[in-house]
Amino acid sequence: MDRVRAFLAAILLGTAAASAGADTYAVDPRHTFPSFEVSHLGLSTQRGRFNRTEGEISLDIAARRGWVQIQIDPESVDTGDAQLEAILRSETFFDTATHRYIYFRSTGLEFTGDRLSRVQGELTLLGVARPISLEVASFHCGTHPISKKEVCGADVTATLKRSDFGMTRHIPAVGDEVKLLIQVEAVRN
Repeated sequence: MDRVRAFLAAILLGTAAASAGADTYAVDPRHTFPSFEVSHLGLSTQRGRFNRTEGEISLDIAARRGWVQIQIDPESVDTGDAQLEAILRSETFFDTATHRYIYFRSTGLEFTGDRLSRVQGELTLLGVARPISLEVASFHCGTHPISKKEVCGADVTATLKRSDFGMTRHIPAVGDEVKLLIQVEAVRN
């Protein structure tokens, strides 16, 4: 948890220049699940998701700026197959014994009108940081009908090559190209 706090503090200090009009949102771990798709032997698409994600998002929609920081626990990988999940946690893939988290930190947000449409950033996987562009397929903010709190949600997609992060085992049997599909909801602090 100290590592998480240190990461959050670094992000917050790095974004202290955000305007007074920005709202900060906590990622809702019950409604945020990064998932992935990758080719398996060229025969089918293997899918999985991560069940533990946390982070913060700051948005100033009027000024069209903000920032995003997300932390994903690769130990929470879920494919519906315990044997496959053990392999994914091993040094062959996510190496969770050495690399406790996957991090995403934005470097820029792009808006189309008042709608967030793209998030540029840096993904750190297996200790390797690479630029990535997240396409925002839908984006909406409003009052949650049950909690009455301000909530923003989005569906986000991206594609990456796992070899760019040093995850090269079993290529091409397990595809190099990985599609990310992320559902995210965040509640205003």
